[in-house]
Amino acid sequence: MKVLIAGATGLIGKEIIVQCHESGIPVHFLSTRKNQLDSIEGAKGFYWNPTSGEIDLAAFDGVTAIVNLAGATVSKKWTKAYKEIILQSRLQTAQVIRDSLAKMDHSVSHYISASGISFYPSSKTKLYDESYDTAGESFLAQVVVEWEKAAYDFSKLNIPVSIVRTGIVLSSEGGALEKIVKPIKMGMGAALGSGDQWQSWIHISDIAGIYLHLLKSRQEGVFNGVCGGPVTNKKMTKVIASHLKKPLWLPNVPSFVLKLMLGEMASLVLESQLVSASKIEESGYRFEYVNLEKAIENLL
Repeated sequence: MKVLIAGATGLIGKEIIVQCHESGIPVHFLSTRKNQLDSIEGAKGFYWNPTSGEIDLAAFDGVTAIVNLAGATVSKKWTKAYKEIILQSRLQTAQVIRDSLAKMDHSVSHYISASGISFYPSSKTKLYDESYDTAGESFLAQVVVEWEKAAYDFSKLNIPVSIVRTGIVLSSEGGALEKIVKPIKMGMGAALGSGDQWQSWIHISDIAGIYLHLLKSRQEGVFNGVCGGPVTNKKMTKVIASHLKKPLWLPNVPSFVLKLMLGEMASLVLESQLVSASKIEESGYRFEYVNLEKAIENLL
């Protein structure tokens, strides 16, 4: 097996490469920056420009599986123009890879695409599993719908497809946890909105572990990339504050304040998704972290 990773320099991509190395799996990766092609030890980089459709076809040499994590961050202000970048950055990367494979002889027999649990409608009571097939109405839900369509287009090339709907990834290297920790460390931590919204999280080692599990087991279809221990926003805030030994004395930040500050982006912290991990567990994956307290202790 040899894996080609798009989005390899991101939070999840870096951890997948670490786990690939531990498993003896060779890695190629794609980068939009020519000066970063030698930036990942033990992995071979190749240049691409999804916007213009340019890609170094040598990236596919000997590759049997592709993991596509590429896409613009959703944590920048959602102007009309940037929302289009969020969408197109996901569709263009898939299209460039697919179009390249359609024109060449290759050994690729598995395509794994990132996705998001924002597919599911916001609910404080509904437990979502992969059988639920009606997307929410939010902007990110509609992005996910198009993102997954682009992934399934690979099946037209007779390449089996797996999709990982990722939850809130907790890592010591940045991402969501860093943003939650910062105000708590300053003594300004507080739950957001009602605080009752569900946050389906996953430890960075487990989300990468899920990708490795799917690569090795070659299982197709949609899988939720969350652990089996979702918590409310209020609980997550309390657990982190307790670990940092910081008091939580401020009242919850009202939803309307968050909407005034963040606009449509407030949905990132106010929407509630209670998501099941049963399918990935039944497929044979064993989580290292399902307890939030142990995950936070490990990461912080």
